[in-house]
Amino acid sequence: MPPVLYFIRHGETDWNVEGRLQGRRDIPLNPLGRVQAEEAGRKLRALVPQPEELDYAASPLARTRETMELMRAAMGLAPMAYRLDERLMELSFGRWEGLTWREIRAQDAGRAAQRDRRKWDYAPPDGESYQMLTDRVAPAVDALTRPAALVSHGGVARALLVRLCGLPKDETTRMDIHQGRVLVIEAGSFAWR
Repeated sequence: MPPVLYFIRHGETDWNVEGRLQGRRDIPLNPLGRVQAEEAGRKLRALVPQPEELDYAASPLARTRETMELMRAAMGLAPMAYRLDERLMELSFGRWEGLTWREIRAQDAGRAAQRDRRKWDYAPPDGESYQMLTDRVAPAVDALTRPAALVSHGGVARALLVRLCGLPKDETTRMDIHQGRVLVIEAGSFAWR
């Protein structure tokens, strides 16, 4: 088991509001997303007596970097003192990125239906499946040697919940992954704070 993880999903973006698949697209936070990032920092500060001792890592996308920097500033820490890890990038939705599910179902109904039937293992055209994402994220988590705060994406949270907590794959694909909160994963259990 890795040390305790404090997982923070990036704050809201306009594409979140519109229901667009962001994947690897570099979409910035919106004003509410910035508030959520600061809120996550205050929550993490309340959870961790010495937050400066955590290992901080983020996906290299703009929305996660901005979340990390606002979160750290809200905690009274140097905003830029964290590392980037490409393995923490969001699930790639390939050619579906930028589209809503409604648009995908209208334009690519057959593939959308296949994904609906087997969300965990299905890779969109030129994209990746949740299983592929889990395999990509695993070495990043396995390399952690001390408690860590990871700022990443909803797909990565799902991968961690399956791999570290043993949650059923189908259940995690239907879970809400909250913004502005901290997902604490420790010893095979998880809790939202």
